[in-house]
Amino acid sequence: MNCYYHPDRPAVGVCKHCQRGLCAEDAALVPSTTPRPGDDSLACKDRHENEVREMDQWMARNILQSKRIGSVYNRNAIFYFLVGAVFSIYGYSQLRFAGLQGLFLLIVGLFLLFAAGLNFFEGRKYK
Repeated sequence: MNCYYHPDRPAVGVCKHCQRGLCAEDAALVPSTTPRPGDDSLACKDRHENEVREMDQWMARNILQSKRIGSVYNRNAIFYFLVGAVFSIYGYSQLRFAGLQGLFLLIVGLFLLFAAGLNFFEGRKYK
């Protein structure tokens, strides 16, 4: 691959914004906003450096949000479990007296318990 701006020179990398090949003269190293070493990016010098910085900031925010998502799933799992347990117990106790209404409450409770299990196992993916 050759440099987009100097077709006679070989490219040393690709701009993260425009995906064009860059030679050493046209490439600018943009420091990463993430704490991980080696995450620096290349950009077209004096053209796309700000855009690449913004992209890196968005990536850092997305990484932070993805770390928080597991606790949201766990909170939902606890809520669904508690409400599902109440509905299931009450529906089961009312089967003799309420008939179909008790059965409906039992089915809703079991569905909520199932949703609690799904949320719990989905939340484990994000730890």
